Parts: sequence; C-alpha cells; structure tokens
Amino acid sequence: MTNIVSLLGEEAEGLLTHTCTTIDKGMIHLPGSDYVDRVLAHKDLKPGVLRAMQTLFNTGRLDGSGYLSILPVDQGVEHSGGASFAPNPIYFDPAMIVELAIEGGCNAVASTLGVLGSVSRLYAHKIPFLVKINHNEILSYPNFYDQTLFASVDQAFDMGAVAVGATIYYGSVESRRQIQEISEAFMHAHELGMVTVLWAYLRNVSFKVDGVDYHTAADLTGQANHLAATIEADIVKQKQAVGNGGYMAVKFGKTNEKVYTDLTTDHPIDLVRYQVANCFMGRAGLINSGGASSGEGDLAQAVRTAVINKRAGGMGMISGRKAFQRPMAEGVELLRAIQEVYLSDEVTIA
Repeated sequence: MTNIVSLLGEEAEGLLTHTCTTIDKGMIHLPGSDYVDRVLAHKDLKPGVLRAMQTLFNTGRLDGSGYLSILPVDQGVEHSGGASFAPNPIYFDPAMIVELAIEGGCNAVASTLGVLGSVSRLYAHKIPFLVKINHNEILSYPNFYDQTLFASVDQAFDMGAVAVGATIYYGSVESRRQIQEISEAFMHAHELGMVTVLWAYLRNVSFKVDGVDYHTAADLTGQANHLAATIEADIVKQKQAVGNGGYMAVKFGKTNEKVYTDLTTDHPIDLVRYQVANCFMGRAGLINSGGASSGEGDLAQAVRTAVINKRAGGMGMISGRKAFQRPMAEGVELLRAIQEVYLSDEVTIA
C-alpha cells in the first residue's frame, strides 16, 4: 500500500478516500470470488462459458479475487510490427509475448490468430488464450478506419482459446455492420462455451469539437458500454473516462440532464462508475485499457488507472504497450504493480 500511495503522489488522498455519492456501490454487481455463481450463472449461457470464465478468474496472481489482469498484444496489426516492437524486438517472437503474460502473473494473454496460433501447442494449456478476431490495419492507403474480420470463432476454439475478443467502432459509419458481425460471432462463441470480450471504442471525427476530444467522455463511452452489453459481451474493454458532456458538445443523440447532475461528477471515479453502470450495473465486467507507453510515468499512470477502475466497481485492467515496450523485467514489474491494487484490501470500493 505504501508503494501505491507513493505512485499516486498528490492524488493519493483524493483517489483513495473518495466516496461515490452518485450511483451507490450497493447497486453494482461487484467483482468477487463468487462472481460466476452470483452474476454470470443468471445469464442464458451454457455451462461451458461459466467454466471458461472461472478459468480466467483462477489463473495468475489474481487467482480467486474475481479481478482480471490481461496482457493484450494486437498492435502488430492495429499499428504495425515496427511501431509496436521496435522498442523491444524480442516481442516480434510470439513466444516472448506469452512468456511476459505468464511471468507477469496475468489471467490471460490476448492477441491475434497468427500470434497465438503460432505457439498454441506450447502454451494454450499454460495460460488462457483470448483471440482477437477483427482488426483495423493501417497499411491500406489511403487509410480508413474500420474493423474487419481476420479470424473466425471456430479457429479460436480449435487452438484451445477460452475467449474471443472483437472491436466495434461505435459512432462510425461502419458500426452497424460491425455490430451485426460481432453479435453473430459472440452468439457462436457462447454456443461453443467461450467467453466474449468487446473492445467498445468510439470512432468519429465529429466527436472532436472545438479542440476537445470526446472519444473518452463518460456519457458517450457509457453508451458504447451499454451497446456492448446488449450484444452479450461478458467483459467490456473501454478507455477510462476522461471528462464528460459529449452528447451536448456533439449536439446529436439523446441524453438526460440527470446524467450530469445526479449520476456523475467531475471526479474520475464517479465518471468510471457511470461506465460500470452502463455495463448493466456490472453484469458485464468493465476492464479499462492501459493506454500508450509514454516513458518514465507509465508505472504511476498504470497504478492510477487500476485504482480508479477498482474503486469505481470495475473488473480489472488490460494493459499492453506499457508492459511490452520495455525490458521484460520492467514489464513484469508494471503488470505486478497493477495486480497489487486489486490484491490490496485497503483499496476499497468507493
């Protein structure tokens, strides 16, 4: 706990002692060792999905806590191999990606069909695989933003994966097609007994207004989470909320004044609590992304994100670039620092 307080610096008291007076924690289906029995078992899911989710919860340093720490490395497609792995070329080798997840005590490793498939017989029985089935690639010129299927649910199942993941760019022109594709994919994954994870990201140039970027606004990301839960994502991956008022700035869509007066404040924990509420009050788990690597401040930023997520009622973190774009020992240290937040009884629900 001393390390957590130290890394939070001047924000420590405000983040660790805050009480959420907007949406009471008693209304949230919180993570915990009994989450599968208490929450997931109520859903229209086959027993295999419950087993797969319990496998995720029972792996790594967070075993038995009901929280998740996942290493995602799909940036070789989403950005480029060079942009992603030049800072530490060992991760051009998929085996090193999986080794980092294992050494870092993660619940699962998330990556592409090719990355995980290339080492599946070596590692699929040692750490849960989460196969990302669609991607945006930026080699096509001129560039356009769309998520395209690169793999099938059956391919993920055949390699021994326990979960599939996908991205939908909510707010984009292409989002309706993506919603239909991924809804069908998630239905098939559930039939096979696999967990479904949705990267519920916003993407539209009109979400930037007067120099302010509302792609991480609590109200807009909250609605993206609601749509993710609607197509039965078991876990929703979302960027942590920064700011609010996206609906009013964009001047499109529908909202309610109470979203801003009663259900949120400008405190970061309250903003993320609203994200959790839109995940059907926690019936779909919210994991926040770790974001880009910026150098020396990565460790402190990762711990801050974890504290906000946990205290808001989230289910964990999925952090990639902050971990793999540095020497493996430092990446392991960062992943374990994140996990310490979720293991600490002193970091409570706000």
